[in-house]
Amino acid sequence: MKKKQEYISLKSISSPEDVKKYNYKELYELCSDIREEIIKSTSTNGGHLSSNLGTVELTVALHRSFSFPNDKLIFDVGHQSYTHKILTGRSLDLLNKKDGISGFQKRNESEYDCYEAGHAGTALSAAQGFALARKIKNENYNVIAVVGDGSIVNGLSFEALNSIANKNDKVIIVLNDNDMSISRPAGGLGRFFRKISYGKFYNRFKSGTSRALGKTKIGSFFYMLAYKFKNSVKRALVPTTMFDNMGFTYIGPIDGHDIKALEKAFRQSKNPRRSVIIHVLTKKGKGYKPAEKDRIGYWHGVTPFEIETGKPLNCHEGEASWSHFMGELSFKALSEHDNTYLICPAMIRGSGLDECFSSFPSRTIDVGIAEEHALTLGGALSINGIHPIVVIYSTFLQRAYDEVLHDCARMNTNMTLLIDRAGLVGSNGETHQGIYDVAFLKTIPNVTITMASTWEEAAGLAKMSYEEEHGVFAIRYPHVLSDATQKKEPMHLTYGKWLIERECKENDVALIAVGPLGKELNATLKKESKDVVYVNPLFLNPIDQECLDDLLKAKEIIIYDPYSTKEGLSDSILSYLASKDYRGKIICHCIPTEFIQFGTVSEQLERLGISIKQILKDFD
Repeated sequence: MKKKQEYISLKSISSPEDVKKYNYKELYELCSDIREEIIKSTSTNGGHLSSNLGTVELTVALHRSFSFPNDKLIFDVGHQSYTHKILTGRSLDLLNKKDGISGFQKRNESEYDCYEAGHAGTALSAAQGFALARKIKNENYNVIAVVGDGSIVNGLSFEALNSIANKNDKVIIVLNDNDMSISRPAGGLGRFFRKISYGKFYNRFKSGTSRALGKTKIGSFFYMLAYKFKNSVKRALVPTTMFDNMGFTYIGPIDGHDIKALEKAFRQSKNPRRSVIIHVLTKKGKGYKPAEKDRIGYWHGVTPFEIETGKPLNCHEGEASWSHFMGELSFKALSEHDNTYLICPAMIRGSGLDECFSSFPSRTIDVGIAEEHALTLGGALSINGIHPIVVIYSTFLQRAYDEVLHDCARMNTNMTLLIDRAGLVGSNGETHQGIYDVAFLKTIPNVTITMASTWEEAAGLAKMSYEEEHGVFAIRYPHVLSDATQKKEPMHLTYGKWLIERECKENDVALIAVGPLGKELNATLKKESKDVVYVNPLFLNPIDQECLDDLLKAKEIIIYDPYSTKEGLSDSILSYLASKDYRGKIICHCIPTEFIQFGTVSEQLERLGISIKQILKDFD
């Protein structure tokens, strides 16, 4: 980092108000330093890189134009808030690490974070909530929501836009557009009308005239006549955007890296009485060449990397992720079954689906951040004889509960539901843990829930889901790395049957252990010569009652499910054993029903008391 005067170094910023002291030359130097800090921190810790590099000047301009925390700043998703965190005195040194800060806005971190979210589409609804509260409490502050072009297409965003447009509770919406094309209003007359519509004098005059003429019937008549005439002329001569038609004051497009232009737009946004859309154009990944050139989303969320070359640091020779293996299975299904169709809501690269989309463009669709649409679309395809493969992260599946129930399971549609990032996911914290899906899916009729411990088992489950009719067939899997030499040929499996090593006898100890960690626990017990009856519960719903009947002879049953809360598989087993009046000892090791803080997966397992090392104590 090149040496600069001390008063514009990052360390000298004690308050975001400090940025109001600098001239524009100094501000751009500050932005350069902030970019270096973001690149350095994400190269060490991982995190969201491109989205944050694209919003540096935008965030600086926001802090110069408004007075936070009195004014309220809400970032949609929150993965563009790193500059905001730096300006408000938070270090990125332990980003998403134990004892460090979150990669998203976090209310308990700072008074400058008034809201928090890890899922897209929530900012506009939240912003209207703040605006309504401001009115109810007779307070005075601005509410600003920063929404990316990927989040604005989320259904919740559109619901909120419609609601905001119909209420007179002003919200300032900054649309950060780094990809989606929204046409620019052209022509001198268009610029003239827009300049008038957000001018301070015009809005004061309009408000005063409305109040004055509104006192009499004849005055109200002439005001409405003039108002309709102005709008008819404007509609005829000025190109409009969707936002104009909804009733917003539209400002833009604005160069999102021009601080002066941004400040002007933010000042103008304070004048109209109605809600404002400020359309800002930014370059995702700005300031880091590999990220600027990225067209497939590789640099959106990153693992630690070498800054000079862009190469990932933690390369594991001979290992591959479960996500990419399941991507291979999807590719195989598309190749072998002409009636399959792949649906993914915005996570193509993360779920290892690049090859599927490039090789089968007519039978794949990325619906964007629209999880509800993905499931209902899949259900409709199934009704028409097409077998959908829906690939979705567990944390995002939560958003489509109603669609799974009402639009898929209720009509008993056949589909393969691949649930990525099942279990603890580490760094993104409580918003992204994949631990709740078994509990909520098992309550829905016509839904099968499975989880394999090996690739061979997963391939067998996938084969079953494509070739047999079992309604919604969910296959859960973690993102973690695994031995790339694992067998990939499908294991022959029987629907609903668990895998048990040997018949249970009197006084045996039975271990029902889920997934790869369950298999690892059993392998460790064998190394230590601990004799247990290992049961691999491939089918989490429905459970294998015949297998459980066999286990009634065991003196002790230990349930180990490090991928779900107790309300998932464990409660199903406990309920069945109780119905059979089982008198032996039962020990459950599951994820507590709570919001899990960020850290590595190993740290989370240890903190929750369910690491393999801790479970081994049950067998001493």
